[in-house]
Amino acid sequence: MFRGVYLPRAADGAAFAMTTYGIPLIVVATTGSAALTGVAFALEWLPRLVSFTVAGSLVDRHGVARIFRTACVGRALAVLLTALLLALPGAAVPAAVTVMALAPVSGFLTECSYIAAETAGGEASRTAGARAHRVQSVLLAIDQTTMLVGPLTSGLLLEYGGPALMLSTLATLSLLAAILLPRQPTAPSSPAHSKSGVRAGWSTLRALPALAWLVGGLLVSNTAIALLQAAMPVILVTELGHSSADAGLIWSAAALASLLAIAVARRAIDRWGLWPVGATAAAVAATATLAVAQADTYRGYVLLIALLMAGEGGLTVVLRTLRSHLIPPEVFGSTLSLTILLLLVPFPVAGLLVAAIPPGQIGHAVTVTALLQALGLLAAFARLRTLRTTPA
Repeated sequence: MFRGVYLPRAADGAAFAMTTYGIPLIVVATTGSAALTGVAFALEWLPRLVSFTVAGSLVDRHGVARIFRTACVGRALAVLLTALLLALPGAAVPAAVTVMALAPVSGFLTECSYIAAETAGGEASRTAGARAHRVQSVLLAIDQTTMLVGPLTSGLLLEYGGPALMLSTLATLSLLAAILLPRQPTAPSSPAHSKSGVRAGWSTLRALPALAWLVGGLLVSNTAIALLQAAMPVILVTELGHSSADAGLIWSAAALASLLAIAVARRAIDRWGLWPVGATAAAVAATATLAVAQADTYRGYVLLIALLMAGEGGLTVVLRTLRSHLIPPEVFGSTLSLTILLLLVPFPVAGLLVAAIPPGQIGHAVTVTALLQALGLLAAFARLRTLRTTPA
């Protein structure tokens, strides 16, 4: 389990985190443009949405190992080519075009490797039987740890080594993930099941109002988080004059807070139940986002975003627990894919907003999304309290 699942997941997770947070930092460092940074953020996330159904079908048809390795190697080649073009002083391709082209390519390949890794984790959970929850706990801890290390590493490498060192490290992690995955392929699923996955997911979500309300609330909440994530390089580097390393440190601190909140939330749910813990986490997240909209110092951003992501960590535990209680096993994969897809939609939209809004107006946009987040989470948990299908 350690060699076949956890190690590849850790290497790919680190590459995932560096790609997500590092590429917008490279764009703002290379171009100095807030609009291009927002466009790059959108270009990175839009292919991820498109790749969700495509990657799932590819994994079903060709197996986890082949898709995972292909995506990791492809990402390594893409970032190495970008590093080479940026390093050549007389390159025919402008630097802005190079880094902007990397965003959609890396976004698509990163989502493909993520879906393959998630499928491998599901296979490992089923194999573990009664110990499946332990496998999922380790996988979640790996994800949060890589989100802790990835942004800070990206910022430090970019600050002290430039884009070439950061991209070379990303390529190394991608190749390491491909090498670490064992050669035993996962048996492909039936093509008929993959074709009906989205339809089955929608049918299940409509039949489970508790899950639908929670996903709806988190969709609104993710809009605020996505806008903050897309705007943070502009706010810190362009507006406040901080370094790329400082920008990466914020999200690393947030990942640490989220990791601690996940550990606390699991024990709290055992003691007080799902609804009280979820409502508390939602209140923390909404309050922190409203406060972030008024922040004007680096220390304030660090503390408030860490608090925001702690609340989101608690909400993640609630979502996973609710999914495991409510979704029938025969359609679990289809419904899981649909819920993840819905929760990712705000990220490319946030990138387009940052590209369209003048830098001086971003704070007002954050305030509006923070209010929407508070209203959405309030409505979701008020409804969840009355639904008898909610466990605990």
